[in-house]
Amino acid sequence: MRRAWMILGGLALAFPGSARAESGSFFKNMFGGGEGGTPSIAAPQAQDPDNAYCPPVFVPDGGAAVQAFAGAAGDKTRLRHQIVFGRLSRECKARADGSVAVRVGVELRALLGPSGAPGRFEVPVTIAVKYNEQPVMARTHRVAVVVPAGAAQGEATLIENDLSVPADKAVGYDIEVSLGAGAVGRAKPVAKRRKAAPAAAAAADQGEAAAGQ
Repeated sequence: MRRAWMILGGLALAFPGSARAESGSFFKNMFGGGEGGTPSIAAPQAQDPDNAYCPPVFVPDGGAAVQAFAGAAGDKTRLRHQIVFGRLSRECKARADGSVAVRVGVELRALLGPSGAPGRFEVPVTIAVKYNEQPVMARTHRVAVVVPAGAAQGEATLIENDLSVPADKAVGYDIEVSLGAGAVGRAKPVAKRRKAAPAAAAAADQGEAAAGQ
C-alpha cells in the first residue's frame, strides 16, 4: 500500500495514493522533453528497440514519509516537520545490447508541524531497481529541503540518471523509491550474544561440575 503524509489543520494525516507515479515526461524540463500536458501511464509492454519496458515507480509501505518530533514520536502536537514525496517520474530507454537505462525524477516536500520552524532539513532517498524482489541496482542520496522564513513548506527535486537494468532482467523489473535511513536490500543486523554476569557464570560452572560427578 502506498502512503504519503500531509499536514492539514495542524495534524499529520495519511492519504493513500498521495505519492504517485507520473510518466517520464512529467519532468520534461529536466529530462529534456517537449511541451504538452502530462500523458497517462501506459500499461507495460514487451521490450523492443523503440519501446522499453518501463513500470510505474513504486513506494513501499513505510517508505513514503520521514517525521521529526520535539518529544515522543507519535504526538502530533509535538511534530517539528515531516518530509514526503510529491510527484514521481521515470524514463526508460533501451540500449543496443538489450539493457535498459532508467532515469527517475523525485519531488520532495518538507511540511512544518505545530512545533516546527523554518530551516534546512535532510533526508536519505533510496532509488532502486528490483527483479523478483531482489535488488539489481540501488543508489541512496541525501537530499536537503529548505523551508524559507515565513513559509510552512519547501520543495526539492532529485534526478537519478545512472540506473541500469541488464538485458536478462529488462522485462518484469520494478522501480522502487523510499525515504529514510534503511537502504533497499540491506542485510539485517545479527543479534549479539550477551555475556553472562560473573556470578551467573560461576554458578553455571559449578552446576556443570556437579553434573559430571
